[in-house]
Amino acid sequence: MTKIPSDIEIASASRKKPIVEIAEGLGIIEDELEMYGKYKAKISLDLFRRLAGKSEGKLILVTAVNPTPAGEGKTTVSVGLADGLTRLGKKAVVALREPSLGPSFGIKGGAAGGGYSQVVPMEDINLHFTGDIHAITYAHNLLAAMLDNHIHQGNRLNIDTRKIVFRRVIDLNERALRSIVCGLGGEKNGVPRETGFDITVASEIMAILCLSQDLQDLKERLGRIIVAYTYDGQPVRASDLKAQGAMAVLMKEAIKPNLVQTLENTPAIIHGGPFANIAHGCNSLIASKLGLKLADYVVTEAGFGADLGAEKFFNLKCRYGSLKPDAAVIVASIRALKYHGGIRRDYLGEENVPALERGFVNLSKHVENISKFGVPTVVAINNFPTDTERELYRLYDMCCSLGVPAAQTQVWARGGEGGLELAQKVVDTIAEGRGDFRLLYPDNWSLKEKIEIVAREIYGADGVNYTTAAELQLKNIESIGYGVLPVCIAKTQYSLSDEPEKLGCPRGFRITVREVRLSAGAGFVVPITGDILTMPGLPKMPAACSMDIDGDGKITGLF
Repeated sequence: MTKIPSDIEIASASRKKPIVEIAEGLGIIEDELEMYGKYKAKISLDLFRRLAGKSEGKLILVTAVNPTPAGEGKTTVSVGLADGLTRLGKKAVVALREPSLGPSFGIKGGAAGGGYSQVVPMEDINLHFTGDIHAITYAHNLLAAMLDNHIHQGNRLNIDTRKIVFRRVIDLNERALRSIVCGLGGEKNGVPRETGFDITVASEIMAILCLSQDLQDLKERLGRIIVAYTYDGQPVRASDLKAQGAMAVLMKEAIKPNLVQTLENTPAIIHGGPFANIAHGCNSLIASKLGLKLADYVVTEAGFGADLGAEKFFNLKCRYGSLKPDAAVIVASIRALKYHGGIRRDYLGEENVPALERGFVNLSKHVENISKFGVPTVVAINNFPTDTERELYRLYDMCCSLGVPAAQTQVWARGGEGGLELAQKVVDTIAEGRGDFRLLYPDNWSLKEKIEIVAREIYGADGVNYTTAAELQLKNIESIGYGVLPVCIAKTQYSLSDEPEKLGCPRGFRITVREVRLSAGAGFVVPITGDILTMPGLPKMPAACSMDIDGDGKITGLF
């Protein structure tokens, strides 16, 4: 078997087209681009006005089974599907999230796909890209600085320093910053208090960027961020600190989506990057809506498994953006399903049909969940060299028993050619017109009703337990008028439950909500379950240890 080069070697050897040519293929004129070198550009939001009367294309969501160390390849399949659609003669765009530096230098790696199914320039995308995440970091920390300065300068708003709910952010995995004390060193350095850092992609401002319709909407949402409460329990917002204007100034370029391309020169719009285990896990509404105006098919993804990313894509992004997805693709691998069937990672390369059958319950549950939203589903079987004919035949058979089409993909090794079968099945599924999209719950349900229907219907839980603190937080959020918001449950990505070691499709469990946070600007409530963290840590051997650059600027070790 021919050895496939590393991702960065493949990306470095790719034949990229000037981004102006990629834009021309979509009907974007040069005046609507802001160039970031030869192969990257931001797209002016003025383009929306020119395309206002244009009909929209078809929207395809790519999601997956619960992730495992065995690998699923959701982003890789998303890119390969878009390339496959292009090879079928369709006008396609892939719309993805921006990678966070935390995972890029940690353990997960980047988010630009892999093998021969990547977006390029890969090294730029996985590092600083066009600076969007930096802008979010500084807008967020500006608000934090203005909050502490307001207290130091006399506290006109009567803020209770014990009830400050706005932390700082940095786009790195930094466990030492999870809990800190600031304001030490005397009166001139502010008021001492306990606080901490989250990773930037967990910032409410990241979620706001991804759910805003335009710059004015962004500014208004920024103003609604609740940073603290007064001594008499009233919320203090960013607008009370007069911070939203300056924050929007820092975000004026970040709100514009970024245009790049795949290895096969299919247009890619990459914008925004919230995690799906602690936020809503989807790229920006602006990028998706723009793609729908520019192409006949838009392939987008939602983070982690369908219990997190897809549920939030439907209940949050589609709710706020009035989107109606035409199809969903659930990515699975035989290796991942055997892992869910109880096989240790060291033995996943060995044929084991009984383990595959046991682990299939995870995929089956995700198929069931997507059907609850009325979206037609296709299963993408992401091939690995260790897959056997008996295993593949059995997986096809089990998918058939669920009434869902399945297609093998070999996009990592073969690019768009390896995604042709999947692309054709997706096109055929959309053409059948079986979709009848619906949300899982209405706005007027109580927050507990919303949490519990997600827990029961999507996770398969028997119910929900709440800590005393969470009960009080829910009551407070509803008392100040935010009970109408949808919920964005923070949960482990590894299990349908809130306990990561419970693989497959666990039964007879309840989830525990230990804390509830209000993201008033983004427009959702965040119940936090289990031991989920909003600031990850680095592994024993971070990916950063393998990275280097030579005197000519050639990067090595970047995946």
